[in-house]
Formats: sequence, C-alpha cells, structure tokens
Amino acid sequence: MTNRPLLITPGEPAGIGSEIALKAWQSGMNDICLIEQPAQIAQMAVSLGITAKIREIDNPASFDGSSQDLQLIPISWKTAPVAGAPDPANAPQVIDAIRQATIWSQSGTAAGIVTNPIQKSSLYDAGFAYPGHTEFLASLSKPVAGAPLMMLACDELRVVPATIHIALNKVPAAISTALIIEKCQLLHACLKANFGIANPHIAVCGLNPHAGENGNMGNEDTQIILPAITKLQAEGINATGPHPADTLFHSEARKTYDAVLGMYHDQVLIPLKTIDFFGGVNVTLGLDFIRTSPDHGTGLDIAGRGIARADSLIAAIKMARNFADNRQNQKAG
Repeated sequence: MTNRPLLITPGEPAGIGSEIALKAWQSGMNDICLIEQPAQIAQMAVSLGITAKIREIDNPASFDGSSQDLQLIPISWKTAPVAGAPDPANAPQVIDAIRQATIWSQSGTAAGIVTNPIQKSSLYDAGFAYPGHTEFLASLSKPVAGAPLMMLACDELRVVPATIHIALNKVPAAISTALIIEKCQLLHACLKANFGIANPHIAVCGLNPHAGENGNMGNEDTQIILPAITKLQAEGINATGPHPADTLFHSEARKTYDAVLGMYHDQVLIPLKTIDFFGGVNVTLGLDFIRTSPDHGTGLDIAGRGIARADSLIAAIKMARNFADNRQNQKAG
C-alpha cells in the first residue's frame, strides 16, 4: 500500500459527501485520507452503523499506508451542517479544503485529489467567482494549452465537451478550429499518460444534426470542425469526424474509438449518464495534479437518510489511483 494517499475533499457539508466517503472507505478504499470535521464523520459513521477508528493527521505526509484506521485531516465547519440545508457560512472551508488538497497534490505529498460535489449556489453567495469545480481547479494549476478538459468516463465510454458550463446559444460562437485542435491535442496526450493507451482514437462530434448534412443544416461542421480534424491527422493524431452525434454512442460504435470530443456539455454527458449513471467519473485533465470526482451532485434531497450510493466515488478513487500508477510507471520506464 502506498504512503501517498488520495485526498477526499468534503464538498458540500450538508450533502452526501461524508456518507459516501465513509461507505467508500468501508468498501476497502484504504488508500484515502478524508478532509473533514472529525465529529461530522464520527456522527455519520454511527448513523450508518459503520465501525470506524478515526486517526487524525496533520497532512498527507503522516499517512500510514498499513493502517486500518480511517485517516482524516481535520477541519472545522463554521456552522454545524444540517442535512439538505446548505449554509454559505461554510463555503470558505469548502473552498480552502480544495485549495489545500491541490497544494499537497502538486507537491507530491498526496497522490491526487478526489473531490466530493460542491453546492455552487452556496459558494456563489460567499463570493465564489467560478462557474464550477473544473474552472476553479484550473485556476490553481499551471496553464496548459487546451486545459481544462472535463472528461466523464465509465467502463464503456469516455467523453469530453469542448465547451463546458456555458449556455447552449453561446456554443456556436465559442467553438473554433484552434479550440478543437488544442482540446484534441491535450486529450490525445492525456489518454496516453493517464489511461496508458498507446495510439488513442478520438471521435469528434459534429455540432449540428447529421454533422450539418453538407452545410444544409449549418456550416460549422465543414468550416470549423473538419479543418481541425484535417490538421490533427496531419500531426499524426488519430482523430476522425465530424461524426453525427446521434449515431456515435450505440454499443457497436463505442468499440471503434477511445474517447469522444463533443461540442457542448449535454451532447456527450447525456449518453454517458444514460449508459452508467451510478458509475461515471468526472475527471479534470490538463492539470499539474490528478483530480477525479463522482459524476453526480450533492444529493441534498437524500442527504442524511443513509441511502446514498458510493459507486461513483469508489470508481473515482480507483481511476485516480490508476492514473497515479500509470504516471509512476511511465517515469520508471
């Protein structure tokens, strides 16, 4: 067992983060270190009937990979979390936990971070200036062309939207040949580095129905997307398309590529969440540290009821560990 843990950030304390973190640890994810309020975790463990001996440590360097204890870096919430009722007073601690986990991961003290979901509305009330987790994490990382890439991944599919959290009516103006080239170049590199795929095939979606049908339903596909694919192929990157999105995600089609670059959020996230809603993982690529996250929200409607499923968090932990191992193996090689 490694002594470089994966750090689990708390996310929204009124949500299901502490519950699924405990369930993940109970399932055998012993290489994790929680960032949480000890009393919150102890209370949650009792309510779930989980026996957990909590060991508090100051930082990831004190993590004991051979210990069977639940290891935790303590924080204190400004107000006591109430299940299902976010309090913006706790937003600074939520943000600070993410920032500190990032610093530890960048230094190599931690293997990476797995972030529990945040309640963005509460963070906005506290002055949070980012559209979401992905953009905030990117602001903490060294700039890389094409970053951040928000990938959603499960066993059967990997997808990346070229644009992330923007309104649908802004997408046509937001995509460009240069943007698609940068995203595919970074995706190609990350598929090799993180997933260990020697020659990845990237399928690029069109923007319009039927990929524009030769310009009869919009010209973005032929004038913006196709030139990007041509340039990528000239660079030796195995990118194809633009593919009509409505025929790209059935089981036979999924066997022909390693990842899909879509033009907007729902174009690629709906297929993935339909295929594996509970086991999907949110990955931020192009950072100078490893970050994965469950592919779901804070679960305020079920918080405190003990019924939250930890499948996605467990998958996120396993994927982050695989990334760390792949990177280590590549350095050794």
